[in-house]
Amino acid sequence: MPLEASRLRRWFAIGAIAMVAIVMGTYYYAKWRVNSALQEVKEKIGIEVKQSAQGFTISKSVAGRTLFKIEASKAIQYRQGEHAELHDVNITLYGEDSSRFDQIYGADFEYDPQSGNVTAKGEVHIDLEANPEGIAHPDQALPKELKNPIHLKTSGLVFNQKTGNAYTKERIEFRIPQAEGSAVGASYDAKTRVLTLQSEVAASIQGNNPARISADRASVTKRPGLVILEQPRARSGTEKFEADEIKFFLRPDNTLDRTLATGRVFLESRGPQPVQVRAQQLEVAMSPASDKAASVNNAKFSGDVHWETPGEQPLRGHAGVMLLEFAGQNSPRLVRSQQGVELRQRQESGSDFNLSAASMDFFIVGNHLERAETAGPGKIVIAENSAQETRVSAGKFEAKFNNQGRLSALHGTPDARIESVTPGQPDRVSTSKSFDVTFGEKGGVQSLTQEGEVVYTDGSLKATARTAVYAANDQMLSLTGSPRVVLGGMTSTADAMRLNRRTGDFSAEGSVKSTYSDLKPQPGGALLASGDPIHVTARSVAAHRNPAVATYSGGARLWQQANVVEALTIEFDRDHRSVVAHGAEGRKVSTTLVQAGAKGQSMPLTIVSGSLAYADRDNKVHFGDGVIGSVADNLMSADQMDAYRQGGGEPGNKAEGVPKIDRIVAQGHVVITQPGRKASGEQLVYTSSEDKFVMTGGIPSIFDAEHGKITGVSLTFFRRDARVLVEGNSGSPAVTQTRVAR
Repeated sequence: MPLEASRLRRWFAIGAIAMVAIVMGTYYYAKWRVNSALQEVKEKIGIEVKQSAQGFTISKSVAGRTLFKIEASKAIQYRQGEHAELHDVNITLYGEDSSRFDQIYGADFEYDPQSGNVTAKGEVHIDLEANPEGIAHPDQALPKELKNPIHLKTSGLVFNQKTGNAYTKERIEFRIPQAEGSAVGASYDAKTRVLTLQSEVAASIQGNNPARISADRASVTKRPGLVILEQPRARSGTEKFEADEIKFFLRPDNTLDRTLATGRVFLESRGPQPVQVRAQQLEVAMSPASDKAASVNNAKFSGDVHWETPGEQPLRGHAGVMLLEFAGQNSPRLVRSQQGVELRQRQESGSDFNLSAASMDFFIVGNHLERAETAGPGKIVIAENSAQETRVSAGKFEAKFNNQGRLSALHGTPDARIESVTPGQPDRVSTSKSFDVTFGEKGGVQSLTQEGEVVYTDGSLKATARTAVYAANDQMLSLTGSPRVVLGGMTSTADAMRLNRRTGDFSAEGSVKSTYSDLKPQPGGALLASGDPIHVTARSVAAHRNPAVATYSGGARLWQQANVVEALTIEFDRDHRSVVAHGAEGRKVSTTLVQAGAKGQSMPLTIVSGSLAYADRDNKVHFGDGVIGSVADNLMSADQMDAYRQGGGEPGNKAEGVPKIDRIVAQGHVVITQPGRKASGEQLVYTSSEDKFVMTGGIPSIFDAEHGKITGVSLTFFRRDARVLVEGNSGSPAVTQTRVAR
């Protein structure tokens, strides 16, 4: 970069050389006319001319300080057209304050007093060197050490002593410690003190990151030290740079202080992790160089900044401003994007990832993007397909990338919120204190973990927990830490739950408890006809959203008011208010139904069976696979039994009393035992309104301890008294009535 400073210093020195050449021409012209004119020139312009055996020496001094000194081995005075020539010229420029030590040397110079042009014939060499110690030591002694000398070479240099302007149409070459280069054609404006390189500007920069720079045009100013390139283009290894204009701001020692590129700035790196950056402006600040290598301190892109990492999964970004901080070897370590930042990536899985925030920092390690984080709230949109997208927001995001620049993990906290939007379906919303997302090798969400006060809603479904883990392959959401699911009036808790986000089905394990509320009374119902809540406990449950059926397993217990069902498994259909229960060997279904006694008191009916099936629409409870029932002092057993509840009114309404069992129908090996008597048969019908039992089927019989055994085709007896009605068959009808003492 300091190569532009060399041009600046060179052209100011060239201007000084040309001015000296004019003075030399004036001297020789005077000597040719008359020797006495020399003294007059000396007095008027303060130039001292000495001629020695080695050649000529001309110098000019002001206030005891030498401005310049010209030495030539040979001089040819004015001839044909009043031209003057000097040969083997060496010119030393000190400056008005002796702060410089610049040298110009060449074989031939020519001066035309009519036009005022001083023209260098052949090559001209220029060495520019600042000499800050010259101010303190005005003895014109050579500097002890030349630091950062600038060497230039050109030909055909023309300087006009009337205007102070200079130009050349020839090629210019320059060399400084950090760079070397060339241009074609140059001009210097004395009034504006601007040096312009007309075309084909090119330079090579040495150091740890060698580069080639070219430009259509360049200009240089002395104070301040400024070099401007028009349409610059630069290449360094796998890096490329372009802009409409770039300005180089130089330090007094000609090293680069900072650069400012404007207009269609483009930067490309094709390394292991390629990247392209476009912006309206780029400003780069350089650290003072301790050696020949320039060191970048920081850089700033501004004005509609866009960047992209090409590849199978291109990562694209946009921001108003992008700041870069550099580590050693001019490698960026931190990229800070501000003012409306967007980060987009097309995943190989087909999903689109978009992250936006007010500010975002990107951390680079080993020339690849390692992680990024927002400085404040951010929002993420993941479009799985044209119809479905996921929106994520949080107080702060932290993203991690793999070695290929692909997004691998994402962390958000606090106030994390995740929305899944699908047209025609309720939005799925999940909130928590924080979340962590992992992405697959081909992109796309692999898993999502939420921590702290997790709340998930999907239409009528709502789930809460301390921790939620979502697996994308099966769309299952696992809930732990006091999980709770509310679905269609059902509230369930457990130690752990799994929720299928696609179907809304869920399962739970450990200390399961469900409560069904918002129930409407079923006037014609039976077991669960009340409007009171229904409760279920079990070790596990598998619940479906549509239809609303839940299967409880492992010590399941269902109850409403005092009606209770206990079984190994219980299947409950909320919409149809139905129950299916199953037991196992040694662990039967146990059912308790509350029955109203004759005097209005509540009497529990306990039934143990192998299975149970109940539906409100049928107004009955079916017990199968071996049944044993008891109420008060009555014991009944059968292969199966149906209990019908009394219809009408609102079951369970306190104003109407406890609901009654209307009738019971038992079949298969029916046995009923009461105090003092025992009856058996194949079918039993019990009617609660008459408190009457009718035993039929097979050879029904009743045994009384006092009167013995009675048989018949049909036996009718009553629980409240000792009456027994015995009927024969049609061929031999007989009726026997007896009273059995109790």
